[in-house]
Amino acid sequence: MYRSHNCGELNASHINSEVTLAGWVQKSRDKGFMNWIDLRDRYGITQLIFDEGRTEKTVFELAKTLGREFVIQVKGTVIEREAKNKNIPTGEIELLVTELKILNAALTPPFTIEDETDGGEDIRMKYRYLDIRRNPVKNSLLFRHKVAMEVRKYLSDLDFCEVETPYLIKSTPEGARDFVVPSRMNEGQFYALPQSPQTFKQLLMVGGMDKYFQIVKCFRDEDLRADRQPEFTQIDCEMAFVEQEDILNVFEGLTRHLLKEIKGVEVDKFPRMTYEHAMKTYGNDKPDIRFGMEFGELNEVAKNKEFPVFNAAELVVGIAVPGAGNYTRKEIDALIEWVKRPQVGASGMVYVKCNEDGTYKSSVDKFYDQADLCNWATTTAATAGDMIFVLSGPSDKTRAQLSALRMELATRLGLRNPAEFAPLWVVDFPLLEFEEESGRYHAMHHPFTSPKPEDMHLLETDPGKVRANAYDMVLNGNEIGGGSIRIHDKATQQLMFKYLGFTEEDAKAQFGFLMDAFQFGAPPHGGLAFGLDRLVAILGGQETIRDFIAFPKNNSGRDVMIDAPSIIDESQLKELHIKLR
Repeated sequence: MYRSHNCGELNASHINSEVTLAGWVQKSRDKGFMNWIDLRDRYGITQLIFDEGRTEKTVFELAKTLGREFVIQVKGTVIEREAKNKNIPTGEIELLVTELKILNAALTPPFTIEDETDGGEDIRMKYRYLDIRRNPVKNSLLFRHKVAMEVRKYLSDLDFCEVETPYLIKSTPEGARDFVVPSRMNEGQFYALPQSPQTFKQLLMVGGMDKYFQIVKCFRDEDLRADRQPEFTQIDCEMAFVEQEDILNVFEGLTRHLLKEIKGVEVDKFPRMTYEHAMKTYGNDKPDIRFGMEFGELNEVAKNKEFPVFNAAELVVGIAVPGAGNYTRKEIDALIEWVKRPQVGASGMVYVKCNEDGTYKSSVDKFYDQADLCNWATTTAATAGDMIFVLSGPSDKTRAQLSALRMELATRLGLRNPAEFAPLWVVDFPLLEFEEESGRYHAMHHPFTSPKPEDMHLLETDPGKVRANAYDMVLNGNEIGGGSIRIHDKATQQLMFKYLGFTEEDAKAQFGFLMDAFQFGAPPHGGLAFGLDRLVAILGGQETIRDFIAFPKNNSGRDVMIDAPSIIDESQLKELHIKLR
C-alpha cells in the first residue's frame, strides 16, 4: 500500500496516528537542523517535518536531496503543528517523518507548479501533463466531471438511456468539413468522423429507444476561432413522440438542475425569444440578457435630414450606454477606432451625450437639433448621464457591428457578471439561409430539421421565410445547446433535399439509409445537443473552454504536447493506398 491517507484529509483528529502518504514535492524549506516539505497530491497538501533531533540521520540527509516534483512515499506520526495554517484543511497538523522513499526523481519543471505560474500558455500546452498538476486546471477537470455526473443523473432519472454510436461513419454534408479516415480493407474508400451523431440518434428513435442520450465526442474540420476545438463534446439527446414544448421543458429542467446543484443558483425564468426579435433587438441570435442596451432603430427619426451618411444607409441603429455620458473625447475616439477595426468593420460612429441638465451634445449637432436628439434618446431608452452610440449601413452587417460594440462595452462596464446566470430560449429560426457564393439555399441547422407546418406552403414561393421547428438554449450570451423537431417521413425529407439542391440520386446516395428507415414506422421525434465544453466553462465562470479540456489543441488545431498531426510512415501510406503529391 503506497498510502493510508491522501494529502488533503489529515486533521487534528489524526494526531498521534501512524500514517503513510505519497505524492509530489511542492516545495522545501531547509533551515539546517530542520527541514519542512510540502507534499502534494490531487486532494491537497500536507506539511512534512524532518527534525535533526528526532529523525533518523539517513532519512534526514535523504530529505535534503529532494527537488521540486520528486515523487516520494513517507511514513510517520501526525503531530500538532506549531504555526497553524488556517488556509488549508491540513493546516493544524504536520507529519513527523520516520521513513522516506524516493519513488521517482524529477527534472526541474519548465514552469512553477503553482496556482499563479510563471509559464506562458504555449509552454504549458507543451507540458500539459505538468499543467494538470496545478490547482486551476485540476479543479476545472474535476468540475467538468461533476457537471457530467449531474447530467447523467438527471437524464437517467427521466428514463433516458445512454447509447454509444459509431465514430467511423459515412461522410455526409452537415455544414463543416469532415475529418476523413482511409479504410485499409476497402481500397480508395474513406470513413468520416462524426460532426454529430445526428442520423444515428434518429435511427435509435426509429428503433424504439424513445429517450436517448450520449456524452459524445464530435469532430469538425473547420477554421478555428480563438476558443473553438476541432474535437468537442456534446450532451446529445433525442426523444420520440414529442413536440417542441416537451423538449424545451426537459432541458429547461436540466439547466435548472445544473445551476442549482453545481452553483447553488435558483433560476425561475427561461424567457422565449424569437430569432427575428433577437436579431432586431440585440444583433445576434445568442443575446446576453444580463444587461440592457437594447437596439433602437433610428431610421424614422434620423433619416431624411441633411446628414448624407444616414440618408444613404439601409439601417440607422443605436444603443444607450448607461452612465457613459462622462466619457472623454479621448475615450470616445478610442471606441470609434475600435469599431473601425477589420474584426468589426464599421466605417465610423456617431455619438450623443445625454447631459444631466436634459440637453444633448452630439458629433452631428450641425445636422440635428435638440428635438431630434431627444427623439433618438426616446427611441434608445437613453436617460440623463447616458451616451448614445449610433452605427449605420447595410442592415445585417450594421446589426452585427453594433452587437460586437454592445458586448465590448458591457465587458468594460463590468455588466457581464460570471456569477449571474440569465438563460433563454431562442425559437423560430429560419429553416433555410441563402448563400450568395453558391447561389442556393442551405439548411440553417441541418437537412433533417422540420419546417413549421403552417409555413410549408412558402417552400415553393418564398423559401427564405419558412420557419424551422428549431430552438437554441442561450446562457450569458453563449449558445450552449440547440436542436429541432426532426422530419420523420420520407416524402417531407425528399422535399427538403430538393429545396437544398440535392438531386434524387445524391439524396439517395448520401441519406438513402435514413429515408428507407422512415418507411418502417418512424415516430415523430426531436432532440437537442448541449455543448459540454462551453456549458462547463460558463458554469465555472470562465470565457475559455481550454482549461476544462484535459488535452486541448491550439489555435492551429495542433496538439503541441504529442506533436500531432504528424507525417506517417511510407509503409502505412502504401497499405492505405494513399499517394502524397
